[in-house]
Amino acid sequence: MIDHTEKTSTIVRRKEEHISILLSMVHLYHAFQNRVRPWAPLLLRVFVGYGFMAHGYAKLSRGPEQFISILNAIGIPMPHLMGWATIVVQLVGGLCVLLGACVILWSIPMAAILIVAAVTVHWPYGFSSIKLQSVIDGRAQFGQPGYETDLLYLICIAVLVAEGAGPYAVDNMIARKMDHRGSADLSETS
Repeated sequence: MIDHTEKTSTIVRRKEEHISILLSMVHLYHAFQNRVRPWAPLLLRVFVGYGFMAHGYAKLSRGPEQFISILNAIGIPMPHLMGWATIVVQLVGGLCVLLGACVILWSIPMAAILIVAAVTVHWPYGFSSIKLQSVIDGRAQFGQPGYETDLLYLICIAVLVAEGAGPYAVDNMIARKMDHRGSADLSETS
């Protein structure tokens, strides 16, 4: 005869062990998450900031006139002003986002650039930013990119605005210094 009590006890003990292992894994995951969470905004800032700066530098190095003529050809009003404004926003705004300085302020013109690019340039080519056309001499040939990359940048900027630029941002370092000075000033007047 089989002792059902012993069998049930073994099953319960194994379930408790599994639950204990799962709880340990959850605890380790949360500990890991708490350690890396402060770095997440920095990674977004590096991606967005460097990306914008690279695009601004490319426009500048090829000659702003080339970019301005493209803006004129697609019907952007005041192409000369908009061309230079775009280059400045991409270079200066990109640097500021990279450093975590005035991210909310720079997010507005950066988002505007992305929306205009998505609607006027990339929309006709669909969503995907990678369109393999062929392979020639072992090298992939791609078609025109869609609005996927614009959307990714917009989402990254929205997350930075909603969640903040992070503890390693210039703005937060300045705020900590000001808080430290302010508390020192308060202690001196007390």
